[in-house]
Amino acid sequence: MQRFVQLALDLFGDPTPTPTPAPAAPPAVAAPPALPMTQVFLPATWHHPRANRHVRLGGCEVGYEFQRGKRRTIGLSVSAEGLSVRAPRWTTLGEVEALLQEKSRWVIEKLQDARERADGIAQARIQWADGVEFDYLGVRLRLVLDPAHAFTQVGAALEPAADTDEIATLRLGLARSATPAQIRDAAQAWLMRQAQSVFGERLDHFAPQLGVRYTRLRLSSAGTRWGSANADGTIRLNWRLIHLGMDMVDYVVVHELSHLRHMDHSPRFWDVVASVLPDHAQRRRALREAAVPLDE
Repeated sequence: MQRFVQLALDLFGDPTPTPTPAPAAPPAVAAPPALPMTQVFLPATWHHPRANRHVRLGGCEVGYEFQRGKRRTIGLSVSAEGLSVRAPRWTTLGEVEALLQEKSRWVIEKLQDARERADGIAQARIQWADGVEFDYLGVRLRLVLDPAHAFTQVGAALEPAADTDEIATLRLGLARSATPAQIRDAAQAWLMRQAQSVFGERLDHFAPQLGVRYTRLRLSSAGTRWGSANADGTIRLNWRLIHLGMDMVDYVVVHELSHLRHMDHSPRFWDVVASVLPDHAQRRRALREAAVPLDE
């Protein structure tokens, strides 16, 4: 059976699994990269919606989701929901909580990061109406309802800014009485068409430089992934990338194409990424800090 491999970028940062030793070995755990411990303002409690265990870390009560499964290491990951812990079936709860205490600084800082990202996303939500503004490839657009464009081929027209003091305009062929849902659906249909075109062009640009061939591009609307690469050559990219600047679009495109060379995040993989994007680390940081508009 053909092996199926999928590697993904996480919208909230790559999950950071933390290895744990076999039961008979001492708990020599490799720590994630150290982060400076700055003043952190967390609520008195941080409760995962599916929390089934609780622990006190750095003065904060953390309710976390705990699951056992067929795995060989303890994995810690933090998302907008909170802390999740996955452990092998043979790992004791004492080992799990000892590891959480050891990694408390990392957990607290990741929880704070997740809160800040969630707040940024909430602030970036688009209230779909005539005159609303949003970002397209990192440039501000103003949406205008214009029934004159209702019968054009695509039902929309992009007008560049007349001068540097103005912003570009997207004219949608809708009546001014259109509902927010109708406006959202029409605007997102236009954005997805643009995403298909722009992403395809960037894949075609970088694939030869990386010495790979992709088989097809598919758009996704995943809530936690920017993109993924399959062993069969399929590249999936989140259509919401179209809101971001081209530097971040190119980073995700190159990241996924590079997985067609190495289906992991080994040093060899990052060498491939760096061969065409020497500043990939800066682009990755910008991507993690970006607040992307979601559906309203």
